[in-house]
Amino acid sequence: MSLTKLERRIRIKHRIRKRLSGVAEKPRMSVYRSNKEIYVQLIDDIQGKTLIAASSKEKGIAEKKDITKIEQAKLVGKLIAEKATASGISQVVFDRNGYLYHGRVKSLADAARENGLKF
Repeated sequence: MSLTKLERRIRIKHRIRKRLSGVAEKPRMSVYRSNKEIYVQLIDDIQGKTLIAASSKEKGIAEKKDITKIEQAKLVGKLIAEKATASGISQVVFDRNGYLYHGRVKSLADAARENGLKF
């Protein structure tokens, strides 16, 4: 019997996560995308804490109604990079969370790189 999309993503997610871990100096940048929104967190796995978070629900991004989801992801990537550099974080470990590195996930990562994050 074949896997559903969700089962396949979770299997890929576990395969990725057994190799990735974030620390306070180089946190894990975890991406979650729903059908309408996109969320990103910088996580310290040793302490089990979220250091910084950004999403498409934040005020400056949610107010823009006539933008595509890819443009929305670019704004979230820019926002997380600005927040990270303001708190002294310049390097992260990218966790795509089982999603393909394509579309919204790729545009978020590219925007974060353009605005100063290294991964």
